[in-house]
Amino acid sequence: MRLIIAIVSAISRVLGVIAAVCLLSAVLSVSEMVFVRYVLGHSTVWQTEYTTYAIVAATFLGAPWVLIERGHVNVDILQLAAGPRLRIAMQVLAALFSLLFVVLLAYAGWVHYHEAWVNNWTSETVWAVPLWMPLLPMPVGTIMLALQYVAEVMRLFVEPDAGRGIPDNTLFSDTAKGARS
Repeated sequence: MRLIIAIVSAISRVLGVIAAVCLLSAVLSVSEMVFVRYVLGHSTVWQTEYTTYAIVAATFLGAPWVLIERGHVNVDILQLAAGPRLRIAMQVLAALFSLLFVVLLAYAGWVHYHEAWVNNWTSETVWAVPLWMPLLPMPVGTIMLALQYVAEVMRLFVEPDAGRGIPDNTLFSDTAKGARS
């Protein structure tokens, strides 16, 4: 099980690096667009479309890495108040609901990607990008996010500190200590 967790997490980290490169390329694309438009006085063709695709790709490809880092929005007030066993049960339940949503999103993304591939769809711009290229990060990212959710649930049962980021003490204990002294 540890090997599966390690492999999935390693792939997620690689996708996180690819997402960072996509964001950097989007920043460079916008910078180049500003230079070409306002300094050289020329029109731009591909920059806006590319920047949009790169940011969307970064969002989907970076999502599994964000899950590893616990960067997704998480309302954990009940988990903080719960004991260790209830906390793990709540984390598993939340992961399973999230996994269901991500699997449905992955399926829809795959169907959309497949339609673009089979029907040779292109964007309706001068650049005419084959749409399978900007659509591919959605199923790839969501499939990896689903696998990362599975790995995180497995991690809860394999690693002793699986409830990372949530202390085993009582709710607002630091605040309470300050008020008591």
